[in-house]
Amino acid sequence: MASTPRQRRAARHHQEVSDPSAAPKRGRRAKPITVDAIIEAALDLVAREGYPALTMRRVATALETGSASLYAHVVNKNDLDELLIGRLYTEIDLPDPDPAVWREQITSICTQMRDQYLRYPGISRAALAAAPSNNDTLRLSERMLAILLAGGIAPQTAAWGIDALTLYVNAYTLELSLLGQTDGDWVPSPDEMRRRLANLPDAFPQTRRYAAELTSGTDHERFDFTIELILDGLLRR
Repeated sequence: MASTPRQRRAARHHQEVSDPSAAPKRGRRAKPITVDAIIEAALDLVAREGYPALTMRRVATALETGSASLYAHVVNKNDLDELLIGRLYTEIDLPDPDPAVWREQITSICTQMRDQYLRYPGISRAALAAAPSNNDTLRLSERMLAILLAGGIAPQTAAWGIDALTLYVNAYTLELSLLGQTDGDWVPSPDEMRRRLANLPDAFPQTRRYAAELTSGTDHERFDFTIELILDGLLRR
């Protein structure tokens, strides 16, 4: 009896779905269509053109096949998104929880997530749109939870803390990817932004006074600041 897409997605996790009808035919394709091949083609497309360019049709074209061939291995675009995020997470080093350095461990994981997302512009949008449900994505949240618990964070606070941290990383990298797609003449430089704020009318006294503070720091300095701020808040609770 044929399984539903939901059952196929839940059962597969990391296992290959074999389909004789999708096997390569002699003289048409040198490599078979596999889940790994689909993931690699999709990531290559995102790295070159950004996440908005990712469609099942574009991936199929890259693999020199039709979209229907992909559905023997990937349920739909949402399934592909989750596979892509899971693949990026497998490349993140997850240390064994150590109460003495738990803050450094969580910060390292968040930084690695950030750097993975920045390699593939806009891909964090896929993470924002999906709840973690496969083993690769759950592996990361499991380790983050274990590290926060080892640091003395209460279970409920740790659970919501993971949500806050991952949402920030996703939003931070998505913002940078969107800025990268914007016309450079439209987005002012920090110096230009500082000048604009300093020359605002009297209705904005604090913004004028603290224009330098509002525009200071690199993107990654602000990233580190916010991660530390979240961790400080977890401790206070």
